[in-house]
Order: sequence, then structure tokens, then C-alpha cells
Amino acid sequence: MADTHCRADGPDTKDPGCDALECPATEANTEAGTPVIWKEAPKAITNPGWTDWIPVTGPTCLYAAQPENVLANIAARILNDFQQLPINPGTLQAQPFPHTLKGAPTNFYTTTGEQDFNLTILGQAVHLTATPANYTYAFGDGTTLGPTPAAGYPIPETEWLNTQTRTSHSYTETGNYQATLTTSFTGTYSVNNGPPLPINGTLNLTTPAQTIQVWKTQRALVADTCQENPNSWGCPGAKSG
Repeated sequence: MADTHCRADGPDTKDPGCDALECPATEANTEAGTPVIWKEAPKAITNPGWTDWIPVTGPTCLYAAQPENVLANIAARILNDFQQLPINPGTLQAQPFPHTLKGAPTNFYTTTGEQDFNLTILGQAVHLTATPANYTYAFGDGTTLGPTPAAGYPIPETEWLNTQTRTSHSYTETGNYQATLTTSFTGTYSVNNGPPLPINGTLNLTTPAQTIQVWKTQRALVADTCQENPNSWGCPGAKSG
């Protein structure tokens, strides 16, 4: 319930913050809000008295006649508000990068994580949490991995090209490939420091593409090292063609 008399403890004890709280209209041609204190009482009590109602917030603004209408209206729009949040999709990382080898495992992983936001919705303080739930890797060669709960992880350089992780991929042809990662976020929200409630829906965000250059290796017997002959086969000064 919302105590419109802003009683902090007993029926005659008013929170002084209510007298100082202003609740101007949030939109044109709408009414100003009312200072209230939100309280809760055990559901097991049929007709709770004032001693059963415990304050769960400090003074806040109420913009509807019935508290349950405010919560219902927030619940009706919370998915849209959630999907408008500036959630960081993170970045797609690859090892090795930007060059990898044909036929060798290339390790992919992401850096995104849980993110928190504080908004004012219909005059109420709303806290939202966005949590990455699963990931879909698109490797740019027509193959994908996911949705999977595996975010991947970095591995030591000594393990590149010879260690297969849960999120690794091996390219079968040379070329340049545009790899991306789509993360599906789930969310929760709480109103006026209330309990977290699930948001019925998800938000899918795709990272900017990373260009993966897939090369192949060749072997040959040469007479000199690159220090001895910079123009030798396979050396930086060698002519191509």
C-alpha cells in the first residue's frame, strides 16, 4: 500500500521528508503527484492494522489514485523501457587476431556482463538489471554456434592454434570473414526498492563485426635465413608472384 499520510512509524508520526517533497506533473495536462511512503504487510493477515504495515521506502511520489494501477502500468511498459536501455553489447574477441590459419582452431569469446540502470517511470524509482543469458556466434563463413550459455574465455598465446575451446571455430578456406556475436539479455526490475521482478522478454544485441583474416601456411627448404638473405623465400623482402 501507499500511505498518503506519509506515516513513518505510528499513526501520528509523519516523515518530515514528505513535507519537503515536491511531486510536479511529469507530463503536460496531467496532475501533480502525491507524497507517499510505500508499506507492506504479511498476506496471512486478513485485515492488517497500522502496526502490521512496515515502511519499505522513504518518501516518494505517487501519480495514480490506486497504487496497484501504478505497478500494473509499469509492468505493462517495462519490456519496452528495458529494450530502450543503452546496454553495452560488449565486443567479440578472437585469438589469434586479426590473422589466423586455415584449419586451425580460432578461439572466440566476449567481454559483456551484467549491467544496472536506474530510471524514473511514471514518477516511481525503478531499478533494472540486464543479464546476458546466451550467445550466438556468427563466424562469417556461413556457420554459427548457439544460442549457447558459453561466453568463452581467453587462453594463453602458447595455446593459440592448437587448443579447441567450446567457442572455437576452424575455417576451411582462406579469406576475410566478418564475425559477429549476438547476446540475448534477460532482465529484472524493482519499483521503489521493492523485490526484483522478472521482465517477460529479452533484448538481443549484436556486436560490431570483427574482420578475421584466414591465411594458409606453406613449407619450403631454403639455403639462407632471413637475416642472411632478406629476399629469400618466405622473408619480408621476398617478391610475391
